[in-house]
Amino acid sequence: MNIAFIGLGNMGAPMARNLLKAGHHLYLFDLNKAVLAELAAMGGTISTSPKDAAQAGDLVITMLPAAAHVRSVYLNEDGVLAGIRAGTPAVDCSTIDPQTARDISTAAAQQGVDLGDAPVSGGTGGAAAGTLTFMVGASAALFDTLHPVLAQMGRNIVHCGEVGTGQIAKICNNLLLGISMIGVSEAMALGNALGIDTGVLAGIINSSTGRCWSSDTYNPWPGIIDTAPAARGYTGGFGAELMLKDLGLATEAARQAHQPVILGAVAQQLYQAMSLRGEGGLDFSAIVKGYQKPS
Repeated sequence: MNIAFIGLGNMGAPMARNLLKAGHHLYLFDLNKAVLAELAAMGGTISTSPKDAAQAGDLVITMLPAAAHVRSVYLNEDGVLAGIRAGTPAVDCSTIDPQTARDISTAAAQQGVDLGDAPVSGGTGGAAAGTLTFMVGASAALFDTLHPVLAQMGRNIVHCGEVGTGQIAKICNNLLLGISMIGVSEAMALGNALGIDTGVLAGIINSSTGRCWSSDTYNPWPGIIDTAPAARGYTGGFGAELMLKDLGLATEAARQAHQPVILGAVAQQLYQAMSLRGEGGLDFSAIVKGYQKPS
């Protein structure tokens, strides 16, 4: 299949690699020329704009940092909707607010294009391994069209409902993730301060009722999990600024729904403080640094 793939960042690039490995031909657009060259060497075609990529694709996939980028890529004069053919399916895998997803879908529908949202979970490791979870907001017909392609980038493809529900699922999941990482950080730091071996503590937590993904797969304490960002100075992974963005999406959606998210608001402030310290480029698990004594 000819696929227009727009947005080749830490998540988009490995997703695109998996589609190329699966035999699809990709028309690629991103501002990063180095990653474009790498993917072109794998068989992709470099496009001059989102419009150019969309004109060539039988399916359009976008993976962008924030809602403003999604609006720009789809709605600008050199954007996707300026080039896409009527009847061509499209899916945005960015994590944005539900209303923006619905607005872009409405604009696409006016041109005869069925567009859904499919944010992902699983991090850069899952993107590289092709084991992502896709939370899809789309019509039943579009979901059936997208499923085979998404399954070449992910392991768990979930139809959440109509357009926008994928974003709802994602922001609720990341709200919980941000909170749970803070909880694990507090527990690990407390255990260390009280004198227990942190490896022993992590083993107990991970075989007891405190176990969660933030503890057993992505533990923030150094020396616990060799594959976690904590083992490499909190580089790579899911940036704290992105977690802050997602918590902002969750708290704003909660405000609009008049739904309290008390722990979510506290988590947002803790990640805001982390960003203010100049640590926003680190993995979000580096939130634990705020609980550690300076060395």
